[in-house]
Amino acid sequence: MRDLETLQEFLKGAGADAAVFALRPDYRAVLLAVDGLVPGPSDQASDTLLQAAEASAREALSARPVEDLPHVAAWREAYKSFGAKPQRTRNSLEALLRRAASGLPRVNRLTDLYNAVSVLHQVPLGGEDLTGYAGAPRLLRAAGTEAFDTAAGGIEMIEHPDPGEVVWCDDAGVTCRRWNWRQGRRTQLREDTTTALFILDALQPMTNEALGAAADDLADRLAGLGPDVRIARRRIAAAPTAYEGN
Repeated sequence: MRDLETLQEFLKGAGADAAVFALRPDYRAVLLAVDGLVPGPSDQASDTLLQAAEASAREALSARPVEDLPHVAAWREAYKSFGAKPQRTRNSLEALLRRAASGLPRVNRLTDLYNAVSVLHQVPLGGEDLTGYAGAPRLLRAAGTEAFDTAAGGIEMIEHPDPGEVVWCDDAGVTCRRWNWRQGRRTQLREDTTTALFILDALQPMTNEALGAAADDLADRLAGLGPDVRIARRRIAAAPTAYEGN
């Protein structure tokens, strides 16, 4: 078990490199470090929340294709800026929105919860097991030599990001490739996860107010996943007052 002070100390080391902000000065993130979660399978509450997210996605997509949604379009442009092809490597928000029409996956109540919040607020949102981390998370542009622990066709392997690719890393290597595309195996959420890290990513036109509301919603729902849940919070931005209310 980790107390609130320990969680806050972990987040103090988190950040994003200047090269990332040079690429996208409008980038902001909110990180939540959480302990005391009680794991469990998908249940009625998580299914109800996912149904609400599916309905929200259907409404958002009733008048335009997913790639024309403002927040999705912003992330597509961000991917192009470091050489990724958004048609082939979709950001996590777009991937979920595309699945919503046929039904979002039911995984476990923790994963269901953060997937639903991602869709409801149209914000890329990653969830990882904090016990798998070696040091604090940092967003940077890759050299191309960093290790990424993944699997393909059921075979475990180590890949490397492309030079200049935007990746989340810790001291042991890449934890998530292409900003918010694919998470590594080492820090992935498990059925028995009780300590987790959540990262909410934002680009303009998402305002600070909307990003904060998404983080508040996530935190409130996480607090219901156990009687002793503790949550530390950290905001990352190039300019703290930029995009406030815009």
